[in-house]
Amino acid sequence: MTEFTTQRLIIEILKTIYENNEPIGARLIADKMNERGYSLGERGVRYHLKILDANGFTKRVGYSGRIITKKGIAEINNALVGDRMGFVISRIQELLYSTTFDPYKKSGNIIINLSIMDKDDFDKNMELIQAVIQGGYTVSPRCHIFEEGAKVSNITVPQGSVGIATICSLTIDGVLLKQGIPVETKYGGIIQVDNGIPVRFTDLISYTGTSLDPIKIFLSKRMTDVMGILDHGSGLLLANLREAPIIAYENIMDIIDRLNSADIDGVIRHIHAGDTVLSAPISPGKIGIPIYAGVNPLAAVVEKGIEVSTYPVSSMMDYGDMDKIF
Repeated sequence: MTEFTTQRLIIEILKTIYENNEPIGARLIADKMNERGYSLGERGVRYHLKILDANGFTKRVGYSGRIITKKGIAEINNALVGDRMGFVISRIQELLYSTTFDPYKKSGNIIINLSIMDKDDFDKNMELIQAVIQGGYTVSPRCHIFEEGAKVSNITVPQGSVGIATICSLTIDGVLLKQGIPVETKYGGIIQVDNGIPVRFTDLISYTGTSLDPIKIFLSKRMTDVMGILDHGSGLLLANLREAPIIAYENIMDIIDRLNSADIDGVIRHIHAGDTVLSAPISPGKIGIPIYAGVNPLAAVVEKGIEVSTYPVSSMMDYGDMDKIF
């Protein structure tokens, strides 16, 4: 067995333990590994568990089995960068196929972003979020508030905090896909706005060429200037760009109009074919569709120096649970 194969097995065992959310024994790990395509066997699992225990990646909990440690979670995050290069786009594709929202019936599942903030900051944050939404620089005025202790996918809202779900722009990609239009999510980026008009992408990161979510990268680097747009009409916003076949243009515009009637928008009206759209490269035979990111309101909050943890493309949610709070 090569060193790389051993490393992969260890990472897969760690992932299995992590995803179980409670202590898990060697036999069940072996069964789950088999489901992943690894015929390791219980004896082989026990051998690798000893290695993980010795390195502090896992910890035995009586007779219940193993749990993963913080060191083990860090090892998952740092290991096999080649695999993680494809994780972001794979996760996006999984959510796109899980999108069931019907713009004609105005029902079904949508993709959400999740942001978590201190309860004490909530009221003043919502005033700023409302200003960004009213400016039209996000996807939707519909949100959902999660109280402390609520669990959203694998994220729990901590005590003393509140979570806010915003509609992710990739919901539009998912709807187009379900309507039979092949869409490719290409870039996450920063878009420059001058005097209220989007003029060009200043920075782009390909979703297929990164091990991290591009929007989260730009958020963490605080590269936006949403407040400049609110105060002076010029600044920098988060946006995504996707491609679709030219032949589908009319159908796409019809679906976008239907989405608008369901309070899902954010589409920047620079949809066309050519070499570039807002200075971003476009493939031959395709049109580029730029859309503001659903987390732009939270970027404005961060610019104010308020601590917010944001998880773009977080999970799925029923559209009916999203409230039009503004």
